[in-house]
Amino acid sequence: MIGKALAACLSYQARSWKQLVRRDPMTPQELRWESLCNFKSRAVVHLSGVNVASHRWTPSFKDEMRRSRIETTSRLAFALAQLQQIPEVMLVASAIGFYGSRGDQLLAEQSDAGTGFLAELCQEWEAAAAPAREAGIRVVHLRFGVVLGGSEGRVEGALARLLPIFRMGLGGPIAGGSQWMSWITLHDLVRAVLFAADNPNLAGPLNVVTPIPVTNAEFTHTLATALHRPAMLPVPAFALRVALGEMADETLLASTRVVPQRLAEAGFRFEAPVLSVALDQMFGV
Repeated sequence: MIGKALAACLSYQARSWKQLVRRDPMTPQELRWESLCNFKSRAVVHLSGVNVASHRWTPSFKDEMRRSRIETTSRLAFALAQLQQIPEVMLVASAIGFYGSRGDQLLAEQSDAGTGFLAELCQEWEAAAAPAREAGIRVVHLRFGVVLGGSEGRVEGALARLLPIFRMGLGGPIAGGSQWMSWITLHDLVRAVLFAADNPNLAGPLNVVTPIPVTNAEFTHTLATALHRPAMLPVPAFALRVALGEMADETLLASTRVVPQRLAEAGFRFEAPVLSVALDQMFGV
């Protein structure tokens, strides 16, 4: 979802770009992985990683989550470090799961890492980019929150799972709804990624979320209002734990109240920092 939106924005801005692939290229925009050694680029954006919500967290799937993030980042960072002409910047996807579940605590980039599987995964994920940083490449760790929106006219990601439920009037707060959600629209996310790529003063962790996080109860009410539907059916924590296991505690029940301190200090301006405005724009209200 993010890759498609980023590519569309780059094309709209008439910036040249290529997508790395492991198969034979099918379009002029694709570049086979083995050809990277002969390719010169100013910026590299690495977004690989299997969707953490696509499967129950069995031991084998947790291994896949790690491999798809840590191994790919390490290999790409090492490959870039070996280039005769290294890129200026490598922007690597990460997540606010780095901070773990921290209740009402306000979290910025200088906050310590949390505990739990996702927090440990994010720490290893970010550490895997070390070969690029050691080679003199500016490395930015893009700590994404919940991404709202879609590309090519379709709603995708978190909203795609929620909309059918809420449109039937079956939505409701999760486990009381007091847990914090740090979110961002896909449009602002793409703008933030390009802003970071173009800003030589930004390196290291970067929280890619709006400055106004909301609780799950607020999110539920705002989404239901935007869809003109009720949201009166609460979801108990035990039901999620039975259905999803460990994933429930680390995602839907986790409370992560994150702010984009470094983006704000660098002068980035969000176009949709308020949830009600963002949802109204998405649904044409």
